[in-house]
Amino acid sequence: MIFFPAIDIYEGFCVRLEKGDFEKKTIFNKNPLDQAKIFQDMGCDWIHIVDLDGAKNGNSDNFDIVKEIALKTDLKIQFGGGVRTSSKISSLINIGIERVIIGTKAIDDISFLEEACKDFPNKIAIGIDARKGKVSIDGWTKDSGVSANEFAVIAESKGVCAIIFTDIDKDGVMEGPNIGSTLEIAKSVNIPVIVSGGVSSIEDVLQIKNNEKSGIGGMICGRAVYDKKVDIREALNIVRL
Repeated sequence: MIFFPAIDIYEGFCVRLEKGDFEKKTIFNKNPLDQAKIFQDMGCDWIHIVDLDGAKNGNSDNFDIVKEIALKTDLKIQFGGGVRTSSKISSLINIGIERVIIGTKAIDDISFLEEACKDFPNKIAIGIDARKGKVSIDGWTKDSGVSANEFAVIAESKGVCAIIFTDIDKDGVMEGPNIGSTLEIAKSVNIPVIVSGGVSSIEDVLQIKNNEKSGIGGMICGRAVYDKKVDIREALNIVRL
């Protein structure tokens, strides 16, 4: 199982949002590279980076920041946010990104997802961000009307290597993850499902770890790491058992 501390980049800063609301953001570090180095020094192998500008607008100026993190750390990077072209995927992989997450574009154009999985085998994951069971798109600003569970099955059939499932209503509010919904998706597919949103205590880390055999392959932790409610070294010891 993998523990992914999260770096969400918005307007060049490392931030966290509450329930995906861009008006409710907190800046935790003005230098995302410094934050990545902190995670590396704590023993992390992976980090989860989201380009919030890209997710919201489809384009951003954060590529150089991500490139710097990739080049100046030894971390494996799982990246998402505004990935909507094959050239963007290629650019990310060329700078050393280990896993690229496709979100909105996959809902809008399933053939794009299928081609990406063929062109970049074992490098493409799908981000399923859901509100009340339906997939949200465009940086969580719109409801697609598509069932999260149904889309997970479709995505697996197209060749994705993992699913990152986020319950938006749990994200950034420190109330615990939606294990039930995550397990529903995990039972529907044979690829790893990664929990995102709401991981707020070591007890949550233990609960997720206890469901590893049910198909949960990792967890993303954001605000709780920054607020020091989850000790990274302790979490790593748990997930590596």
